[in-house]
Amino acid sequence: MGTKDKASNKAQDLKGKVKETVGSATDNEDLRRAGKRDQTKSALKDSGENLKDAASNVKDAFKGR
Repeated sequence: MGTKDKASNKAQDLKGKVKETVGSATDNEDLRRAGKRDQTKSALKDSGENLKDAASNVKDAFKGR
């Protein structure tokens, strides 16, 4: 996973945490849910990038044979 992707995913995760915290503090359920959604999207993107990296590593391992 590229550094740019990691930074983007981390920023989205942090943004989601802030939204969730502010939503909880202000009893704004929509904002809290939006924060959770942002965090979930970030986690899914990270998982997808990790899967791509793993597939690339397997492909590279077979090239060396």
